[in-house]
Amino acid sequence: MFRYLLKRLWHTVYVVIGISAISFFFIHLSGDPVMLMLPGDASMQEVEHLRQKLGFNDPLYVQYWRFISKAVRGDFGESLYYHVPAMELILERLPASLELSFAAMFLALLVAVPIGIISAVYRGSALDMGSMLAALFGLSMPHFWLGIMFIMIFSVKLGWLPTSGRGTPAQLIMPAVALALGLMAMFARLTRSVMLEVLSLDYIRTARAKGLREFFVIGKHALKNALIPLVTVAGMQFGLLIGGTVIIETVFAWPGVGRLVVQAIFNRDYPLVQSIVLILALIFVAVNLLVDILYIYLDPRISYLEDE
Repeated sequence: MFRYLLKRLWHTVYVVIGISAISFFFIHLSGDPVMLMLPGDASMQEVEHLRQKLGFNDPLYVQYWRFISKAVRGDFGESLYYHVPAMELILERLPASLELSFAAMFLALLVAVPIGIISAVYRGSALDMGSMLAALFGLSMPHFWLGIMFIMIFSVKLGWLPTSGRGTPAQLIMPAVALALGLMAMFARLTRSVMLEVLSLDYIRTARAKGLREFFVIGKHALKNALIPLVTVAGMQFGLLIGGTVIIETVFAWPGVGRLVVQAIFNRDYPLVQSIVLILALIFVAVNLLVDILYIYLDPRISYLEDE
């Protein structure tokens, strides 16, 4: 187990370096940030002086090496737009994105897993068809449309919840639900599909033949094996949620990392964009490593020693 973790951590280094290199070279294709930092009537001498000062005259591989060598020491550079350390901005916004992502994921799993199990157990019933139809609608509705509808109904019409911002549980409800609905639909359909497959296996029929109560057959024997694909998809979705909530964060003025990275791209704030991409990549690979560890708990038959 320990050797496997070391191997995965070593692979993580390659993944993070690859992602940081690709994002670094592509972000430099978006244009010259110096032209946004200086007034329109700036002379070419002033432009060249600032470009030289910021190191943009150096070859891209030299700039990348300078960035990555400082990043491993915890120095991600200074934001060109905000004029503060990039890591300071990320650490200020990251808790908001984590809070929203955890809330949406918890709510989605809390609702979707029981619905998927019940639909599988009572396959073909009105409850099964109704829940899967609702899941289809959930997958079809865009997040931004749900967010706008929630604001119009629960904030403007009923006055129950605040329209935007962060700081109170009431401000978290609408953005979390708007994000969670699509995940609920995905997880419910996945849980139902996997449970149907597991319930048809021989060991489930054997457990029932032994006279075990249906609750223990479903909860102890079937669900544990059915959770493996769900954990995989949930881990990937959580990694995507942290940096992919741009639209919801914009609709609800939620001060998260997704909104920050969009602003940084528009401002051509190279150090900030590169730093955010690197941090999000680290979070994503850490979540996937945690998912791999959970596999061993969910199914002890999985042995990583064979892969070494």
